[in-house]
Amino acid sequence: MLSNKSPYHEQFHNLLDQVREEVDSLQGEIKKLKKENSKLRSKLEEIQDGQTDIYSAISESERLSMRHQVLGLISKIDEHLEDNE
Repeated sequence: MLSNKSPYHEQFHNLLDQVREEVDSLQGEIKKLKKENSKLRSKLEEIQDGQTDIYSAISESERLSMRHQVLGLISKIDEHLEDNE
């Protein structure tokens, strides 16, 4: 340990104080970032809760109709590809 008479004693304590100030500053920044992160997570949850997937937003008959249309398109594409071979 440095003695009180050492020429580096005061410099050491000054540097130690600077490190403490920086640590305190960083801890404050961490608290701010955690609060901001929490707010953003809450907003994201609100947005996600408000969203529904396309299939839950339509009725069963609409789903069957859409499925039939998609299968018809796939069939037409297959026929087109087979004709070009």
